[in-house]
Amino acid sequence: MRSRPKLLLRSFWISLLIIFIVASCKKDPYELGLDLVPPTDTLYVDLIDTITVQAYSVIEDSIRTDEMNSFVLGSIMDPIFGKTTASFYTQFLLSSEEVDFGVNPQLDSLVLMLYYSDGYGDTNTLQQIRVFEMSEDLIFDSSYYSNQSVGTYGLELGNITYMPRPHDSVTIEGIKVAPHLRINLSNKTNYLGNKILFAPDEVMAKTAEFLKFFKGLYVEAVPTTSRGALVNFASSDGLSAMILYFHNEDKGDSLHFTMPIDVVAARFNTFNHHGYQDASPEFKQQVLYHDTTLGKNQLFLQTMGGVKIKIRLPYIKSLKELGPIAVNSAVLSFKNPNPDTTWHPPTQLAMYKVDTAGKLGVVIDELEGTDYFGGSYDKDGRAYWFRLTRHIQRMLIVDTLENYDLYVYASSPLSKTSYANRVILNGTNPFFSPSSGDKLNLRITYTKK
Repeated sequence: MRSRPKLLLRSFWISLLIIFIVASCKKDPYELGLDLVPPTDTLYVDLIDTITVQAYSVIEDSIRTDEMNSFVLGSIMDPIFGKTTASFYTQFLLSSEEVDFGVNPQLDSLVLMLYYSDGYGDTNTLQQIRVFEMSEDLIFDSSYYSNQSVGTYGLELGNITYMPRPHDSVTIEGIKVAPHLRINLSNKTNYLGNKILFAPDEVMAKTAEFLKFFKGLYVEAVPTTSRGALVNFASSDGLSAMILYFHNEDKGDSLHFTMPIDVVAARFNTFNHHGYQDASPEFKQQVLYHDTTLGKNQLFLQTMGGVKIKIRLPYIKSLKELGPIAVNSAVLSFKNPNPDTTWHPPTQLAMYKVDTAGKLGVVIDELEGTDYFGGSYDKDGRAYWFRLTRHIQRMLIVDTLENYDLYVYASSPLSKTSYANRVILNGTNPFFSPSSGDKLNLRITYTKK
């Protein structure tokens, strides 16, 4: 039998050997295999953030606004962007066909109901709204743009001054209903109410005939002179509608008939920025008078067919001088230097490439999804970013991509939704933001042999 001291000594040497073997196997994972690669084939990862980015703001062309999910209505005076006014045209549908208003119907009132969805600006400012009957047809399958207009009859059907209350419920006959605006279209004249109430039977039998008979309404916001707000109203879910209140001899009082604005009603928004004549001098100098060098200091973005940012990378091909490289990451970031509780920044920006003919194209990185591509507002960091990794890699390979510029939009020009938003971002060399983290910046991480 072996003595206990010899067993302890043997265990000690075995344990020591195991520790030595394990320690010799613990190697930095980033170094594993490097001894097998010839020195000339070793890969290096590097970062460059000095590539020249040219950026400046330009006026956006008119945008398509037909069949939007919501209307923007109202007028606002922005201290930087100046005055913007939003109005809309819309059809109304029959809620049922073969309509019969009964024996000897009499008009009580005709009311336009517009259900709130949101508001932007100072909703404590009075707004003035005017309503007219359209004299021209709207075609559902046609395209309509934010700078278009449609003919109307001269008779003013409604004219109200109100203060938007997008979050306050409305009490009707003792019952609380969702927040909405009510415009009485029979206070000034009974013309339209009686036109519908006494329409020929064939008109009220089919929606198609009704739309020929009554083409719709133009709801116009009167430009404000100070403050103001732009308010979104539901337009595609049937809540917003025109309601005819009447009574007759066979069914009595408190009768009504609803003509909704629904998803298949032709409609479009108009946006008027009044030539930006009320904008700030800095805005005018860059956007109206085309002093693109001012984009180094600040950049302007606005929804509703307003202002977009043009991005150019004139020297991106210089990366070829580094030799063959693989772009691991390319991120373009923007900083919002002045968070404001009144002028809320857009929650999501959009970016497209645009050729010399003005045709929009998808940036290839967007195909990976929003989480990868970016554009969302980071409230904590007060910043936006876009990932352009694949786009930059292709620019180094495909010469035709040099014919494209990148444009950043406050909202997608292809979207079916329009909201009032704007933001002012730092440029590539802002006057009062010396920190590199506050500048518009393109950071490229690359690998080369």
